Parts: sequence; structure tokens; C-alpha cells
Amino acid sequence: MTIEFKNPVYDVLKWVCLIVLPAVSVLYSVLAEVWGWPFAHEITVSLDAVAVFIGALIGVSTARYNSRNK
Repeated sequence: MTIEFKNPVYDVLKWVCLIVLPAVSVLYSVLAEVWGWPFAHEITVSLDAVAVFIGALIGVSTARYNSRNK
């Protein structure tokens, strides 16, 4: 199985992984505590796990791209 993203997909995934998911995770965590929303821990851990997974896919794609373009 080879993973290599095209530039637009890579850029969107990187933005989602580095900015969106961590921001949403922290936002939900804080607001859940203040407003008593349910499943704060479960939701934030799930968001963080998705961010790490996307980051791993991006890393594999980058490594493959770099090894091909030496």
C-alpha cells in the first residue's frame, strides 16, 4: 500500500491536522467543562487520535515523496 497525497489534498490535511482538530478539541474540552456538555474526555481524545492518525499519514506521504525525489 502506498500513500502519496497530491498537493491540494496534502495542504488541506495538514491544515486540518495542525490547526482545526487540535483547536476543536481544546474548544470542546473547555466548553464542556463550563457548560456541562457530555463525553468531554471521550470526544477530545477521539479528536486527538484522528489528528495523530492524519499526521502519520502525512508523514508517510512526505517520506515517500522525499525518497522518490532525491
